[in-house]
Amino acid sequence: MLALPVIAHAQDATPAQANQGADRPADDGGLDEIVVTAERREANQQSVPVSVSVVAGDDLRQFQAGGEDILALAGRVPGLYAESTTGRIFPRFYIRGLGNIDFYLGASQPVSIIQDDIVLEHVVLKSNPVFDVAQVEVLRGPQGSLFGRNTTAGIIKFDTIRPSMDFQARGNFSYGSYNTVTADVGVGGPIIQDKVAFRVSGLYQRRDDWIDNNFAGTGFDGTRGGEDALGGFEEKDVRVQLLITPFEDLSINLSGHARDYDGTSTIFYRNALPRGSNNPNKPRDMIVQDEAFDSPQGYTTYGGSANIAYDFGGITLTSITGYETTAGFSRGDTDGGAAVSFPVNGVANGYGQSQGNIRDLDQWTQEVRLASSGDSAFKWQFGGFYFDQRDTTEFYQRRFFLTAPFVAANSNTNNPDNWVRLRDTNTSWAVFGQASYQIGDRLTLTGGARYTEDRKRTALVKPAMTGATVNFPATAPRDIRLVGKEPSWDVSALYEIAPEVNVYGRIARGFRGPTIQGRSAVFASAFTTADSETIMSYEVGFKSEPFSNLRVNATAFHWQVDDIQLNGNDADGNGVLFNADKATAWGVEGQIDWRPIRNISFSLGGNVLKTEIQDDRVFAQVCALNGRVTCTVQDPTITRTIFGAPAVLAQIDGNPLPNAPKWQINAAVRYDIPLWNQGNLFVAGDFNAQGYTNFVLYRTREFYSDGNFEAGLKIGYTDPDDRYQIAAFARNITGEKNLKGVIENYNAAVYNEPRILGVSFSARTR
Repeated sequence: MLALPVIAHAQDATPAQANQGADRPADDGGLDEIVVTAERREANQQSVPVSVSVVAGDDLRQFQAGGEDILALAGRVPGLYAESTTGRIFPRFYIRGLGNIDFYLGASQPVSIIQDDIVLEHVVLKSNPVFDVAQVEVLRGPQGSLFGRNTTAGIIKFDTIRPSMDFQARGNFSYGSYNTVTADVGVGGPIIQDKVAFRVSGLYQRRDDWIDNNFAGTGFDGTRGGEDALGGFEEKDVRVQLLITPFEDLSINLSGHARDYDGTSTIFYRNALPRGSNNPNKPRDMIVQDEAFDSPQGYTTYGGSANIAYDFGGITLTSITGYETTAGFSRGDTDGGAAVSFPVNGVANGYGQSQGNIRDLDQWTQEVRLASSGDSAFKWQFGGFYFDQRDTTEFYQRRFFLTAPFVAANSNTNNPDNWVRLRDTNTSWAVFGQASYQIGDRLTLTGGARYTEDRKRTALVKPAMTGATVNFPATAPRDIRLVGKEPSWDVSALYEIAPEVNVYGRIARGFRGPTIQGRSAVFASAFTTADSETIMSYEVGFKSEPFSNLRVNATAFHWQVDDIQLNGNDADGNGVLFNADKATAWGVEGQIDWRPIRNISFSLGGNVLKTEIQDDRVFAQVCALNGRVTCTVQDPTITRTIFGAPAVLAQIDGNPLPNAPKWQINAAVRYDIPLWNQGNLFVAGDFNAQGYTNFVLYRTREFYSDGNFEAGLKIGYTDPDDRYQIAAFARNITGEKNLKGVIENYNAAVYNEPRILGVSFSARTR
């Protein structure tokens, strides 16, 4: 997180407010107040008993100037990690080590994404681009009382800049390596003064293909190699908002958005991690893929919401209605290489490609909330929530794509029915409430509770077939329904030791709903399921501003998840869901913002984390291809017969959770040099680093990262009135080739974003 983020009120943020932060420190030499809505009402970050970090809109835009998406948050917020092995349409988030590595299109995650008060539940919706943003709040720990199920790890809350009765405009534009272009703009103002206002926002991002495919032949599906064949993308997004205030006590905010995205799926570099090595040895700008037509993906998404609030005088009634729909596909060469380059007994091996389609998805949400308003000692809110999501999803395996009935090997025989169609339904309802009471001048007690019923159903509409033969177990159910009925609650206390120092403690319970893994049907395997997981979390912390130019916050925490949902693979590579007994974590996190003198601002954040799986009965299928283990497993193993063949399983008891870094650190500094014309020359730099991070459930010598590091630099000029800025920038300035993920059976690596050098320009009204 960059230094000194300044956050405007969620409902009336203006570009002038949102464009401060690290890109323009305040002029009085002190730190600005950070306002958050972590408890569904505006409050100073220092006075809420919740561990929350905030990233200002301009800080996020600085990270994204090089073409990055919301994964850019990873490493900029203590305790937050993010990654993807399915391109830009499927981000996976982890908070305090808790997340979900499952790449299934129907997978649930314990980190909830909320944009403008609308929950984005499906994994594709979670990738909705964030643009014209006022602020980002990362709330750690279970947030089930106010935000519902599937928030066991926490939430990431994006608030865009809302319409204003004053004319406002802002824009950020950048151009960099590989013809990377980003334009993030917003403009709005009154239509009828004091009655109707609008705001139109847009995002355009693109990058040329920059990765060569050096495959020399023609794949069984017709794939050919070529220069600059992969790695590019094009993102086009628009949002229109209309604010209607017919009279002082009523506000109606209507919002609609659309997304059109085409790009490249995640690139896997086969055998980049030879057995026994953790040093990825394949170049970033070259791949050899024999199938999947250079791994394309594309999605269109539409949505809208109505946020209506009426103030009865001391009590506010709020209704939030949302709708989201999406459709698209993602196809990838999942083995990450050309099979002819990896023969076994003289025969090419290791073919793999797949495609996931969402034919249609419809998500409806409705929340009604009644809350006290004003600054009285007693504050309360209660309400209800309803969620309805239905989708039709398809999965295609390799033999569907082959263009002729090749007979070189059985695995290369065309099968046009090698795909499945699933219909998924998820409905949920909840009632909730929260109250806080200030006792005297220093102590505030808060408690919240929620009861949720979460129902899921997956039906196999069309099974995979070979001719007239159905490739699905005859005795396996084709229609599975699960129900989770759970309470969530939290209690906290905040005590003011001094006007500049608050201490707090919080205990919270939450849950993630039951999950169905239906993708395995494409491998002729039965569905697998997992029951609800529950979490108990304990944390204590302090929030202090000992001086007007110094802010220091820190938290220590412990959580335990019972019946934790984990995802592994069987001998055929199928995704398998299961509940382990429990997992635990201990850790500390902290953030320092400091402005020692008017022209220098500095921030430092970090965390230390220890996670552990605790279940001596649980084993995970290890990396294997053609009956051979392909990596160096460091856990105790056993051999069992699965699908008629021997398979090696590793005991994972005592292992860390996947994608849970042992430590993370981020820092940023900015130095402003006043010029003769009252403008400023500035230099701003940032970096983030992380410690040991395991990518899979079992320990190996290959599938982890340790010491990943990235840095950025920006040098530029701001005019005397702070209306425009021109700069040169570098993201991943040292060109680090960091390991971000793996495909186990093929020892394939996933890399971070390349180095991007460029120039940027931003402008705004005062």
